[in-house]
Amino acid sequence: MKRNPNGASSIYEGKDGKWHGRVTMGVRDDGKPDRRHVERKTEAEVIFAVRKLEKERDSGRVRKAGSSWTVEKWLTYWVEDIAAPSVKANTAAGYRVAVYVHLNPGIGAHRLEKLTPEHIEKMTRKMQEKGSKPATAHQAFRTLRTALNEAMRRGHLTQNPASLAKSPRLTVVEVEPYSVAEVQCILEAAGERRNRARWAIALALGLRQGEALGLKWDHLDLDKQALRVRRNRLRPKYEHGCGGKPCDKKAGYCPERKQTNEDTDDTKSAAGRRVIGLPASVVQLLREHKEVQEKERRKAAQLWNESGWVFTSPTGRPLNPNTDYHEWKKLLKEAGVRDGRLHDARHTAATVLMVLGVQERAAMDVMGWATTGMAARYQHVTDPVRADIAKRVGGLIWKGQEPPGSETEERPEGRSRSVVRRKLRRR
Repeated sequence: MKRNPNGASSIYEGKDGKWHGRVTMGVRDDGKPDRRHVERKTEAEVIFAVRKLEKERDSGRVRKAGSSWTVEKWLTYWVEDIAAPSVKANTAAGYRVAVYVHLNPGIGAHRLEKLTPEHIEKMTRKMQEKGSKPATAHQAFRTLRTALNEAMRRGHLTQNPASLAKSPRLTVVEVEPYSVAEVQCILEAAGERRNRARWAIALALGLRQGEALGLKWDHLDLDKQALRVRRNRLRPKYEHGCGGKPCDKKAGYCPERKQTNEDTDDTKSAAGRRVIGLPASVVQLLREHKEVQEKERRKAAQLWNESGWVFTSPTGRPLNPNTDYHEWKKLLKEAGVRDGRLHDARHTAATVLMVLGVQERAAMDVMGWATTGMAARYQHVTDPVRADIAKRVGGLIWKGQEPPGSETEERPEGRSRSVVRRKLRRR
């Protein structure tokens, strides 16, 4: 019997009554041949399995040799040892929620190489059936896809099943920016509140919440009317500080709580580090705000925390984003305008730039956008803009004429009504 050449696949029936196949996939890290073994009940089944391995080898998509991972084991390793050291703290926190709350309980028991698109689609569907919002399911799906892309890059997978699965459908939320009249009402209501300049910066300049709360006085040059965005305020995280006597409360409500993260981090992107010109009215508000803060500093005396923040608590501590959010909600109610997200102020500022005809490149610089596609997301064609467009189009086409259909001309003597109508139609 002729012997197969070295490296060729082999198929044979074993003494155990089962069929076996062996395929050379390459070379291991230690230099030895990477010889894979498959076992099936029938010859046809083992031939199919061998051919599949050969196709993977020939296409260059070979899963790394060794014991396979479970989805839970891989996701845990990925989020803690690969993602967390290389992404921002907020991003890592979002990854951890997706992994530990949704992905590991949902599909963690599957072998990594056995995970299918159907498993993923079933998981996201169950999430929504149990009350998760489509955006939450979509976030978990994107996190999984990112983690499995890394598994592919490292040779633990030959194909990403999340790239084949259908992502959860997102409901598009229609954002309506505030009108000029509504902005004026909001700023008027903010006139007697602490940190009133905070809302002028949000509505006029469109700073993100973290960017506004991360401002320090040395980021401002009021004489040159310029503002530099450099840092992003983080949502504080706490741990218990009560030691051996637990207070039976969540860490955030512990009387002796300790903050575990920094107050600020770098801006969301490189484009976020920018310089913005300040309108004269905003400069005046900031000067007045600085005077009020000086009075608060003297009143707080030794309780004042001198850190140079622009917007602070009554004792000089940086504002908590949660407190800032609830202050915005109260402000909208006092102003008598419709409710909205704090982020809608950023949409409002971006739309104002569009209405003013600011060039796209300049608008990107002011708003801190990295790509031109962000303009479509944040700049909205409002009803006043539509009305103005319609008026200008009508004025251009029917300049100096009555609108079509308004037959106000008198019928000349001796002409039939049909002739006059044809003349009007030609116009």
